[in-house]
Amino acid sequence: VQLVESGGGLVQPGGSLRLSCAASGFTFSSYAMSWYRQAAGKERESVAAIARAGGRINYADSVKGRFTIFRDNAKNTVDLQMNSLKPEDTAVYYCNAWNSANDYWGQGTQVTVSS
Repeated sequence: VQLVESGGGLVQPGGSLRLSCAASGFTFSSYAMSWYRQAAGKERESVAAIARAGGRINYADSVKGRFTIFRDNAKNTVDLQMNSLKPEDTAVYYCNAWNSANDYWGQGTQVTVSS
């Protein structure tokens, strides 16, 4: 099982980044997919989640209207488009795959929002 995140980096406030998570080794379409983040000294928090077929999506209040989660069950990918980034969005972002039987995590990708 692998979840490989990419797309992180350094961006100025107000800028955009698109994170991507490539999944392999499990039946992607059977899992809800989420993006979490963990800032230095803080607990990991859920940012966005999308149901198996993509019909139900949830966002943290702090990112509503700025972030969008997408999944492609044909390509086994889940992306997070992040716009209007703020310094408080700085964190390591993790991809997560969950169902009632299993819970998988990626290694994380660093997002730094700074001028």
